[in-house]
Amino acid sequence: MTLNTLREILEDNTTKRGRNFDYFIQTLIFISLISFSIETLPDNSEYLSNILRYVEFICVTVFSLEYILRVIVSEKPFRYIFSFYGLVDLLSVIPFYLKIAIDLRVLRVFRVFRLFRALKLIRYNRALNRFHLAAKIVKEEMILFLILTIILIYISASGIYFFENEAQPEVFKSVFHSLWWSVATLTTVGYGDVYPITVGGRIFTFFILLIGLGIVTIPAGLVATALGKARNMQKDENKSG
Repeated sequence: MTLNTLREILEDNTTKRGRNFDYFIQTLIFISLISFSIETLPDNSEYLSNILRYVEFICVTVFSLEYILRVIVSEKPFRYIFSFYGLVDLLSVIPFYLKIAIDLRVLRVFRVFRLFRALKLIRYNRALNRFHLAAKIVKEEMILFLILTIILIYISASGIYFFENEAQPEVFKSVFHSLWWSVATLTTVGYGDVYPITVGGRIFTFFILLIGLGIVTIPAGLVATALGKARNMQKDENKSG
């Protein structure tokens, strides 16, 4: 098999062989993720564990071979190696060879995005472009929003600490321990594992919940406005084109 043929299979998914290879890799990715998920179940039998190890070995072998071939056929190997997909491809197989404590196999889920290139759905590519334009439009506002959110999280954690520390010293030991309550309350998740019992703490929580509603809705409004502007920009481009 020539280098050009390999390049066609690995990189050109407009051809039948390229698409079939992409579908094959996507199938292996899903199989490896399912295998990884089953492996985390407690009390797996030795027989099932052996099957999962065998599946992992096959997947890693194919993924490793694919990575090596992509480096070989790439016109700019280092560009691929340090690209997003190149790093994901590498990190998803490294734990198998190095037996490191941190399991990075879950990163294989990001490889599923290769499927979008194989599908060639122009309509959705335009939608993705709109999101890209919207991100540029709203970037400064989102950065400001994130900074304000961090400040509010710290202020609310400090406030609930002063209200609840004396009544619940084991739960609200410090401002740092109060940060979990702050995040859960400001995002309106409210898990209920940590909650105020004093009158002052409950009143304070009421106001924090009101602020949290705004924190949830503001990004949605910013993104919706930016997407509207991006859509208008695309329409103007089509008219001028």
